[in-house]
Amino acid sequence: MKKQELIHLHGLLAEVSNHYEQNANGVDLDEYESLGVRPTSIHKSKTDHKAAVFALAKGITGDIDETEEATGTVTAAQAD
Repeated sequence: MKKQELIHLHGLLAEVSNHYEQNANGVDLDEYESLGVRPTSIHKSKTDHKAAVFALAKGITGDIDETEEATGTVTAAQAD
């Protein structure tokens, strides 16, 4: 993936995390925050943005997993 594409993905994930923070209990973004890399940090390296994307995705999906466990939601994979 090119750096520009990675920065775009970083921005999209940041919007998703903002949505969760406003409409849910929030997400655990401590790892992401500690990196100090934002979608607007275009001077940062591709590797820095990649680490930020993974940390952001981990925080978002961690919240989704916790929500599904709490509500007992059955996924398609579990139904098979």
